[in-house]
Amino acid sequence: MLIIGISGGTGSGKTTLVKNLMTHFPDESIGLMAQDNYYKDNSVLNFEERCAINYDHPEAIDFDLLIAHLESLKSGQTIEQPVYDFKIHNRMEQTQPTKAPDVLILEGILIFTQTKLRALMDLKIFVDAPDDQRLIRRMARDLEERGRDLEEVVQRYQDTLKPMHDQFIAPSKIHADLVVPTHRHNGASVSVLTAFIAQELNKVKK
Repeated sequence: MLIIGISGGTGSGKTTLVKNLMTHFPDESIGLMAQDNYYKDNSVLNFEERCAINYDHPEAIDFDLLIAHLESLKSGQTIEQPVYDFKIHNRMEQTQPTKAPDVLILEGILIFTQTKLRALMDLKIFVDAPDDQRLIRRMARDLEERGRDLEEVVQRYQDTLKPMHDQFIAPSKIHADLVVPTHRHNGASVSVLTAFIAQELNKVKK
């Protein structure tokens, strides 16, 4: 199983790039795992306490479970992938059975910060975008999809998103094999990556 890591700051266009790539291949050939599903289980905390967690810090992620799941997939096992609900700031009770595809895309803002996790990736891609563009996208997403209010979104950006990006995410770009621009300007990058994935899938079929 080939593992492609796609990282970048919040709102950089990672998800758009992933969706674009996946449209070129059969569902059974390529799969997706999101770092966001591996936020730690905080069921022991009440809602207010969960709201106060810094979710953009590496300590918020259960990297041990994520690494264990990737290793299981590499060995051909089926895993029970957690499912995260952003509206309640916690994992859901149900899990998602996940089989190993030929190519797995791992997407998340902090995945390049972990040495053991990087070692499992065959290709590491960092999606780069200006801070103002990322803020606008993040605000739109949190307001429309995650049930946040404007004051909460702005406060979280000032208190956690920007500081954590500067401390952890931006420095992790050095580990990328390929840095691509935000989705409006990455047509050539998508073409190159699509060709690479197709080549790897052909190797599997032979």
